[in-house]
Amino acid sequence: MKTIISSILILVLSFVGSAQVETPQPSPSSKLEQKVGLTDVTIEYSRPSMRGRTIFGDLVPYGKLWRFGANKNTVISFSEDVVIDGYDVKAGSYAIFAIPNAESWEIIFYSDTQNWGTPANWDDAKVAARVTAKTHDIPFDVETFTLDINNLSNDGATIDVIWEKTYLGVPFEVPTDKAVTASINKIMNGPGANDYFSAAVYYLQAGKDINQAKEWIDKAITMAGDKAPFWQLRQQSLIYAKAGDKQGAIAAAKKSLSAAEKAGNADYVKMNKDSLKEWGAI
Repeated sequence: MKTIISSILILVLSFVGSAQVETPQPSPSSKLEQKVGLTDVTIEYSRPSMRGRTIFGDLVPYGKLWRFGANKNTVISFSEDVVIDGYDVKAGSYAIFAIPNAESWEIIFYSDTQNWGTPANWDDAKVAARVTAKTHDIPFDVETFTLDINNLSNDGATIDVIWEKTYLGVPFEVPTDKAVTASINKIMNGPGANDYFSAAVYYLQAGKDINQAKEWIDKAITMAGDKAPFWQLRQQSLIYAKAGDKQGAIAAAKKSLSAAEKAGNADYVKMNKDSLKEWGAI
């Protein structure tokens, strides 16, 4: 009996010892996701609050590098290349830092995002963009540090900063017109060789209309011309064989075999020889 009681006490004490009190974070984390044109933009940051304190010029001194929030770096991510105040910024993730002043701020986009606060050793080579943004007074206090993406258009938006009685916006441009124009031109010009090839192989593998697959693979090979690769010619031979055109299959397999031998691809050499043997060509 004593052993059972002792075991129960050990379990209870272990549970009490491992239990932790969960409390709210002083600067809770936030994640903002916004599509701008065709570009995905994400901001992850921590949000400190005023709590009766004077922020800019006091808690956040003027003229000094600030972490732009609290805790780990504030990080912005772009799915496509963007332009920020004339700087070409590649797709990827960047830490944002700031040097606040009374009438304007410097906003810095930094390629190293793995810092807690500001970097211990600043590296100018990691600065992707450094822009100046004018501050604007707002007629009421905003208690909690707030970032947002506003003024949305097909071609850009602004990263908005709002805290205490201060607002500023950093505009950026996205390559929507370039992407849409390329897409329109591709569609208007009709499918490419790879599109026809992919569709034909899918129809072959899915057991769909083999005559349609034959039409598409012929278009793909015709568009490729003399540069048709051995793997496409191989699929053409298989589609012809499935369609009952043995002579066409043999002709395509011979072309694939020749191209595979030139490329030194032993796998395709063997596959083509096996098929030609099966079809009575060798």
